[in-house]
Amino acid sequence: MGKTMWKGVVAGGVAVVFTGVAAVPAGAAEGGVSFTRVSVNGGKPIVIGVKEEVEVHAVFRMTTKLRYDFGPTVFPYRGKPDTGDTLHSSIITSDCKVVDRAKGICDFEEWLYIDPQNHDFGNEDAGTWRTAARVFLAGDAHDTDDKDLPLQVKRATRVTVNASPEPVAKGKTITVTGRVTRANWDTHTYEGYAGRTVSLQFKAAGASSYTTVKKATSSKTGALKTTVKATGPGTWRWTYYGNSTSGAKSSTGDYVTVR
Repeated sequence: MGKTMWKGVVAGGVAVVFTGVAAVPAGAAEGGVSFTRVSVNGGKPIVIGVKEEVEVHAVFRMTTKLRYDFGPTVFPYRGKPDTGDTLHSSIITSDCKVVDRAKGICDFEEWLYIDPQNHDFGNEDAGTWRTAARVFLAGDAHDTDDKDLPLQVKRATRVTVNASPEPVAKGKTITVTGRVTRANWDTHTYEGYAGRTVSLQFKAAGASSYTTVKKATSSKTGALKTTVKATGPGTWRWTYYGNSTSGAKSSTGDYVTVR
């Protein structure tokens, strides 16, 4: 994926690390540091579109009595935690929130950013990543730990809907169309997602939730189309539940008046 470029600064007490989507610098990890209570994005998949940089929130605890220059950070990686590929454009780590000063225990918050327009970022980056934690110690040493925590990185999907005619007589046919598309990180566009099973859902007027009515399969261009009988007024939408490399998404709702 290219060569890593590291750049560390500390401004206003906040440690900042800038990297590319690239290989982690090699080097023997030092001991004397432990990372616990690691949570990235609340355990949810990281879903990324084609233009907007994505902010991922993380929290963790670090215990060490060693002096460190900057960091610490947690980040997605593939391969090996200290020599593999990482997935972030930049990371901002909070100051230490002291838990036990005598034992060197601190809690941290982190904001990790992923830019889909980075030249090293592409469709091959969708799928399962793992989580590593690192701190750069005094004297050019560092400690990197594999936290054995999988992270799902997914391509964003979009879904549209149109129900017609509007209004419609009770008992008559409603045609519901739409399209499901998926982010292409290589071309920075959304493209039709073929062969997807997508659920048509209905929320009756006055109801608080949607119910799945039937399912349809998207065409070669991602198009969706089916028909239903008008039983009463309410809102129609399509929902795609995603897969291992693609995020889940529901369309906006299209309200149909039934006379």
